[in-house]
Amino acid sequence: MAAAPLLSLQNIQLTFGGTRLLEAAELIVSPGQRIALVGRNGSGKSTLLKIASGDVGHDAGKRFVEPSATLRYLPQEPDLSAYATTLEYVEAGLGPGDDEYRAQYLLSSLGLSGMENPGTLSGGEGRRAALARVLAPKPDILLLDEPTNHLDLPVIEWLQAELDSMRSAMVLISHDRRFLSDLTRSTVWLDRGLTRRLDKGFGEFEAWRDQVLEEEERDRHKLDRQIVREEHWVRYGVTARRKRNVGRMERLSGLRQDRREQRQVTGSVNMQVSEGRTSGALVVEAENISKTYGERTIVGDFSTRVLRGDRIGIVGPNGAGKTTLIKMLTGMLKPDSGTIKLGSALELAMLDQGRAKLDPDTRLRDALTGGGSDTLQINGQPKHVVGYMKDFLFTPEQANTPIGKLSGGERARVALARLLSLPSNFLVLDEPTNDLDLETLDLLEEMVSDYAGTVVVVSHDRDFLDRVATSVIIAEGDGGWTEYAGGYSDMVIQRGEGVQARASATAKVHRPGKTAMAPIAVVPAKRKMSFKEKHALETLPQQIDKLEIEIQAINDALAKPDFYSRDPRGFAEKSKELIAAEAKRAQAEEKWMELELLREELEG
Repeated sequence: MAAAPLLSLQNIQLTFGGTRLLEAAELIVSPGQRIALVGRNGSGKSTLLKIASGDVGHDAGKRFVEPSATLRYLPQEPDLSAYATTLEYVEAGLGPGDDEYRAQYLLSSLGLSGMENPGTLSGGEGRRAALARVLAPKPDILLLDEPTNHLDLPVIEWLQAELDSMRSAMVLISHDRRFLSDLTRSTVWLDRGLTRRLDKGFGEFEAWRDQVLEEEERDRHKLDRQIVREEHWVRYGVTARRKRNVGRMERLSGLRQDRREQRQVTGSVNMQVSEGRTSGALVVEAENISKTYGERTIVGDFSTRVLRGDRIGIVGPNGAGKTTLIKMLTGMLKPDSGTIKLGSALELAMLDQGRAKLDPDTRLRDALTGGGSDTLQINGQPKHVVGYMKDFLFTPEQANTPIGKLSGGERARVALARLLSLPSNFLVLDEPTNDLDLETLDLLEEMVSDYAGTVVVVSHDRDFLDRVATSVIIAEGDGGWTEYAGGYSDMVIQRGEGVQARASATAKVHRPGKTAMAPIAVVPAKRKMSFKEKHALETLPQQIDKLEIEIQAINDALAKPDFYSRDPRGFAEKSKELIAAEAKRAQAEEKWMELELLREELEG
């Protein structure tokens, strides 16, 4: 028998400014369920989650929460202003009987001491404190709105493991595909005010969504053809009769009404980049560059060559120096030592993470055109600003809306729209996926992949990097940076692990008005294989198989009788490739053996 739901929203209706945002939305959460709540930006996902949490009312429908169940909600913009420290803020979320030491454990795991002044926190630090507050009580229901926003990769992977270990029922809104795919078991799609449910995790959602939309399009086409047939009868079939068929006329009227009431799928972003002239083949060459601030080395003795068409991902924990490295690679900052050579005919366009150049008082149309004009030049062709706005899903009525009044997703689209209107052959994107819905993210990936120029992207989105990056540069710590071929998962396989948090001394906690306590001795949990170790154990055999095929192909080429006499230099290169491939295979086999022995030890 199925367990009774902990949370139930039925037939929820809500209207904003004369527009029906939610028509008949439903959300049923049973014990232990993990649900991905997905939909376009502006579809009402955050609003539905606020209704579920009780923070926002609704016009019609029923909301039920099991009286004995505990519920915690993570908003996109948490408010910590009423608290003196982050520890006080987190402890205020604990209930009777909750473990008070868990608050400090979570803060420490998230890189905070507990003594931070909430008024001085960055967006990422505020998000970490808010996460600690909602996780600390181990609630029955967790409602998380974009929990990975402003977090770096080490914290995202820690958070994923922490949530995976909890028994709480969860509803997750996130643009991070990998995060949703790994954690969720059901998916609720909010589309045009209605919800549809798929009893499978997010990994199965996109194929199902496309199938649903195709079926809708077929049904709409059938309805249109039926209306045409009925209208033809009205025009020509009735002329031979003195008396109209009243029932058939009513049927036609009903068909027309059905067609009018059908809400069309919201259009897609038309993401067209304004490409500049072709750059030289060499874009950036860095040789032994270093940068130090005080006693801390940010970049130490790093070398790389970036060629036209490369798509370089840069990853590392917050504070590792990713922005400093980008500034040096683009010529905006001189290294303390080493040399930077920039290629010819470069036209740089940059998207900053904080969207800092978006003045909140500037009108939307002026933000896109620069002011003083109603047109933009896209690939040398003039385009009216209203038409360009529509390409990015803005309505003509929003033309005079101040940027500060737009949602986070809308501001992200404005920043992208302005960036892509600038002629360029070298794009630098700092966290471009923040606040984008999944459909817009798909189009951004296609644009980056099809871009004729060169792209450097800083991102904590593992799936995005896997889809677009040709190589990944990772911060190794103490100023060390290493470049790996392929996307993020390829880097993890080659390196044996993902991005690690920056080492930092953990401060002792002194609670205001209390005697300083000795550091709490944390009893280590039973050792388990980490997510990275499990992933490597599962994927290394395929990697070894590929290397076997590569080695066999090289051996076949070297075995040809006339190869050496015909091409001695080519023979030598192939021999080097064979040595390198065999070394990679040996390394992969050794790593797999270590992990397999570890698995047997832990399971035994």
